[in-house]
Amino acid sequence: MKKVLIIEDDQCIAELERDYLEIDGFETDIELNGRTGLQRALQGNYAIIILDVMLPEIDGFEICRTIRNRSNVPIIIVSAKKEDIDKIRGLGLGADDYMTKPFSPAELVARIKSHLARYNRLVDQKVVNRPEEIKIKGLVINKSSRRVHLNGQEIPFTAKEFDLLVFLAENPDRVFSKEHIFEKIWGVDNVGEIATVAVHIRRIREKIEEDTSNPDYIETIWGTGYRFNIS
Repeated sequence: MKKVLIIEDDQCIAELERDYLEIDGFETDIELNGRTGLQRALQGNYAIIILDVMLPEIDGFEICRTIRNRSNVPIIIVSAKKEDIDKIRGLGLGADDYMTKPFSPAELVARIKSHLARYNRLVDQKVVNRPEEIKIKGLVINKSSRRVHLNGQEIPFTAKEFDLLVFLAENPDRVFSKEHIFEKIWGVDNVGEIATVAVHIRRIREKIEEDTSNPDYIETIWGTGYRFNIS
């Protein structure tokens, strides 16, 4: 049975979501507080997390950021905040989807099923590759030897370029903001230096893309960040 965690401070909404999910065979836990919700998300073995933004103690954006730094579990933000900037922020922090209230519980269940199916396909794609090697189209990344081959030809990479390429390739079809990438690769929370990310992305594209103005591997999601494309 797939386990779902709902982090939502409105108990009526949380229970309505739970009822619809349990009808469809999901096992569901509810947390009404941001801090305890985050603890449970990090400790539990959940297939997907449904996350509100306006929560006591810790808001949903911070919860999303923290979870995404440690796990690739799918996250759907369900919020009354309808402005585009809020949606962009949520997706940029690593959420897989953003629904605005009021919403149809049946649509929520449908989206959950869709994201779980997509996540399982990506997991299966990774399993096909040897643990130390990532193969996507003509690109082969060997994590043990730290070598990159494109269509059989070895391409030299600096240490940070390699780490950034591996991070994106291990998380395909997921959008990451420049801030998130900087924290993940450089290990420092310093938004004043996020231009470093764009510079490294450009250098990587020059090495692996046939046309850097129309990249096949690393896509720019304007206003949000970057996504590694496997289609």
